[in-house]
Parts: sequence; structure tokens; C-alpha cells
Amino acid sequence: MTKLNGALSGTRVIACSTAQAGTVPYTLMADLGAEVIKIEVPGTGDNSRRAGELKGDISSFFETNNRGVKSVTLNLKLPEAREILYKLVETAEIFGQNFRPGAAERYGFGYEDLRKINPALVYASVSAYGPDGPDSGLPGTDAVGQALSGVTEAFSVPGQPMRTGVASVADETCGILTFGGVLAALLHARATGVGQKVETSLVGSAFRLMGWTMTTAMWKNSGPITGARINGTRERAGIAACFNDCDGKPLAIQLDPRNWEPALKILGFYDPMENKGLTDLGLAFESEDNKNQILDSLSLLFAQQKREYWIGLLRESDMVAAPVNTMLEASADPNMSINNYVQEIYHPELDENLKIHGTPWKFSETPSDPGLAPSLGEHNEEILKDLGYDNESIDGLKNINAI
Repeated sequence: MTKLNGALSGTRVIACSTAQAGTVPYTLMADLGAEVIKIEVPGTGDNSRRAGELKGDISSFFETNNRGVKSVTLNLKLPEAREILYKLVETAEIFGQNFRPGAAERYGFGYEDLRKINPALVYASVSAYGPDGPDSGLPGTDAVGQALSGVTEAFSVPGQPMRTGVASVADETCGILTFGGVLAALLHARATGVGQKVETSLVGSAFRLMGWTMTTAMWKNSGPITGARINGTRERAGIAACFNDCDGKPLAIQLDPRNWEPALKILGFYDPMENKGLTDLGLAFESEDNKNQILDSLSLLFAQQKREYWIGLLRESDMVAAPVNTMLEASADPNMSINNYVQEIYHPELDENLKIHGTPWKFSETPSDPGLAPSLGEHNEEILKDLGYDNESIDGLKNINAI
């Protein structure tokens, strides 16, 4: 096993996973020093190798979601390939797959199959709808997670058709929650010698992403105020919303109930809002018309100056305000680069530096080290020799298309 220096150094992971939710957990582990062995179909590999923006044969999608892992090709329809998988499982602590429920069992690598080989194995299974329920056997994507969980409504604009958000929030949330759940199970397995199956889904993860907003909707038995986040109660209301400045550039503010009226005074908005009878933010809870009057009036007021002016006034009073970045502006924001949330990495195949996600964590002792995504089958010989296969055996496996 390759010696690494990250927080997960010495951890071997086998991933029969594709797409985004199924690969993000393991790329995060690879960032932190785990040896992640990705199993791919010989000849074609993960379909996402051809997704996203392409630079030559390098895919923005595949590079983002599979960096730092090792690629081994196995035709799991053949017993010789399954035998290799089983040998790998003997050496691993974590196994992951994101086939629809039942498919892994048909191919011989379901949880019950693999726990017989390695009782301490942590087995992660990612699905669209969850392991149970009426739709559990159906395929699904990020759009399903957003749609069923309430995310789509939460980010809707009144009077406009609902749309799936361009960012894959269900996929990413599922990947991150799978990452956390697997590591929790790993701690238990290392302490007890007993592994377990950890199941997550796009729908369940996106539902968790809704957080207290969903709890509030369930308690109130009504949906959220859309178009802005006006929350709390009729008597104690807060707001989070975006407004355009005089140049059409958006800014975001978030004011809790105690800051609402002071902010209006700091911004010079109190008198014009009072003249319209709109200084009571709780009016938004009474009717859609009240809500729209408050937001429309604020929009007109914010349109009188540049956003830097408004943001400066609020920040000087320790209130929350920020510019709304485009995605490209976000990637160039100094908060991103200084904290290494965005990094550049040299790609030898392209002979150029590429901007990539850095790491969302900052470890004082074991910093993460993002790598590159592998070429298809790049690590076949390395891993097979580590398992005891010699050159003749490896050639034989190639001849029968097992690898």
C-alpha cells in the first residue's frame, strides 16, 4: 500500500462507484491520504470520464470527482475478476457502491457477500430514493433529490416555473454525508472489529440539507415564504434576501429580528419605509401582498447606491452583508484562494495548470493533498502485483478481458 501522510493515511478503500454522489466521498478520502481503488469497466470505464468540460481527454466532471484515486479495471461478470475484487476486499476497510438497490447482490458484491470475506468491512451504499419505500428500485439523479426533498420549492421565485438548480446540491450533499457516515462506522469497526452497512440516498440527503427550514414548514404545516427568506414569527421576524444596486449588481443581507429596524436606520431606509407603513417586517407573514410591498420597497432603496456602499454601512455595524458572486467571481474571490478553497494543480498530460477545488478543511498537522484523476486501468499492474499476481497471470487476465 502506498504510504501517504494525510489524516486517513493507511486506510484502503474499494469503490465500485460512478457518477457524483457515489464518487465524492472517496475523492474526499483520497484528499486526506486514503488509498482509494476505483473499480471500472474494462475498455470504457466510468461514463463520467466524458462528462463536463473536456480539455483533450481530461474531463472537468471526472477530474473533480475522482482525483487522487487509483483505477483498476475489472469485468465483474467474470469469476476471475470477482476473485480479484474479493481479494481486494480482504485488504480493505471500506467498500462503496451506488448501484440501484439489488444490483450489487446480483453481481456478487452485496453487503452479505462481502461481510463473509471481511467481517470488519464498512460497506457504503448510495441510492436515489433510499433502500426502502415505493420508489426504492428506481434509478434517480440529482434532479430527483432536489425535486422530492423540497429544495426546488425553497429556491423558487414566485410567479415563475420551478427549476432544478444548476449546482448538484443533492449529489454533493449525499457525497459529504456518506463520507461522514462511513468514517463514523470506521471508528466503530476499528474499536470492535465489527463492520456494518451504511446507506444514504439523494432524496434523504437533500431533505437533510433543508435543515430547520423544513422543520419550520412541518411545524407550521405550510410552505416557506419564497422570493426571500423571511422567517421567525409574526412578532419576531428576520430576513435574508438579495437586492440589486444602482448598477444592477446584487448583494445579500441577513438580518435577525433585533437588527431589522437598526439596519433600516443605518441604511437611511427607515423614514421611507415608515411612510409606507412597512417598518414591521412581520407584516410579511400576513399576506403575499405585504411581503411583496416590503421587498419591492427595499429593492427601490438599494438601487440608489453601489453595493459596496451598502455593504460597508452594514459591516461597520457588525451586520451581515456580502456581494453576490457569479461562479467565476467566486473562483477568484480572495477568501477562496487564501484559504486554499481554490487551488491550481499542474496536469502533465495537458502541460498546464488547472484550477481545481482545494479542500474545505484546514488540518494543522495533516494537510490534505489533492491529486489527479487516473487514466483508465492505470494501476492494474501495481494493484494486481500487490495481491500476488505475476506478469504471466496478469497477461492471462488481459487475454480473457477480465481486466
